[in-house]
Amino acid sequence: MLTENQITELKREYIEDIRKTVIAFANTDGGQIYIGVEKDGSVCGIRDIDDTMLRITNSIRDAIRPDVTLFTECRTEKMEDQTVVVVSVQRGTARPYYLTSKGVRPEGVFVRQGPSSVPASETAILSMIKETSGDRYEIARSLNQQLTFVSANAYFKKKKVAFGDAQKKTLQLIGEDNTYTNLALLLSEQCVHTIKLAVFEGSKKTVFKDRYEFTGSLLKQLEDVYAFIDRYNSTKAEFKRLDRIDKRDYPTDAIRETLLNAIIHRAYELSPSTLINIFEDRIEFVTIGGLMKGLSLNDIMLGVSALRNPYLAGIFYRLHLIEAFGTGMPKITECYSDFSVKPNIELSDNAFKITLPNTNFHSVQNEKSELSDREERVMNLFESKDSIVRKDVERILEISQATAITLLREMTEKNLLKKIGQGKNLKYCLQKHFSE
Repeated sequence: MLTENQITELKREYIEDIRKTVIAFANTDGGQIYIGVEKDGSVCGIRDIDDTMLRITNSIRDAIRPDVTLFTECRTEKMEDQTVVVVSVQRGTARPYYLTSKGVRPEGVFVRQGPSSVPASETAILSMIKETSGDRYEIARSLNQQLTFVSANAYFKKKKVAFGDAQKKTLQLIGEDNTYTNLALLLSEQCVHTIKLAVFEGSKKTVFKDRYEFTGSLLKQLEDVYAFIDRYNSTKAEFKRLDRIDKRDYPTDAIRETLLNAIIHRAYELSPSTLINIFEDRIEFVTIGGLMKGLSLNDIMLGVSALRNPYLAGIFYRLHLIEAFGTGMPKITECYSDFSVKPNIELSDNAFKITLPNTNFHSVQNEKSELSDREERVMNLFESKDSIVRKDVERILEISQATAITLLREMTEKNLLKKIGQGKNLKYCLQKHFSE
């Protein structure tokens, strides 16, 4: 007599819960469902065989994802002169299988425990995904299958790149089992990974000026974060004879490449957010995920590339956001080739930080360090006022009118000061303050 156990399930008649048992068998060690057999093992048989088999096969095909029909067989058997329907289920190769209506969540994924089909824990689900997809986060099946791509559709359209179902499969957003991958999750509105940005007063993490967390599709985060940083990338004007030269605090290409680097090379299997900190003298980009095994800092500075997320990088390449793999760090370094300050990279086992120095800030500091004692004392006057006049200089330095005029003329020629007005109304402002 039949009894229920790890690989056997008994049903008096067809009910929808059979789908859960099919899923549990496919996710565990396989098994058989006998329809037309009571729980105590007595055979009652099935009257309408054809209708029952049709309902079973349709239910398995329509209600379970990924497609498990290749691992199931529905047949009839004679038992004690009665006809019963037997559904044989093999252990599937695309685990976890789940109810389409519930998704890859405990309420939709079932496993076999003894004679019962029970919801799988999140740990068990992740273990099945890793077992069938390997260690590649990008191509593993997304736990969330209810994804939308409003931002991604708009971005692909703007770049004049097709983004239909066929392209999603080619780009690895849809896997071989026709389910969304984690790569699709990253480009969807449901992306669970964020970028946190903070702006600090001065050069220490003491006083917050602004903070924000960017969410949604990585493509939207990329645009939003760049626009936010650009607001703090001030412009300083310098004058050489009649020519005005505008210099931004940070080379825009360096910011762009560093931000792309942080997004493309992040270890998305880890949950902490990417961090961007803006100070008076620098911007720090802290990305989760250390260097790929086998690579050194010298390697990546030379342009050697080992991609943690090759399919994500491929999408960014197709969208013309990156020109070639491995060129990011050399480009960032090149952006600072004409400056005395250089980007700095710090590494740990699970993170790396790229620091971009504020070129204008360090230029001013260098200028101050090269000032004569008299010039420095004049510059200090601006700590308490926006403009000064000649008499302020005469008083603070205890010098004659002629000497003060000569000193102010020299500081103006050095682009340290800017004349405003003339005659009795003549005053002096800091060149940096005036240009802003």
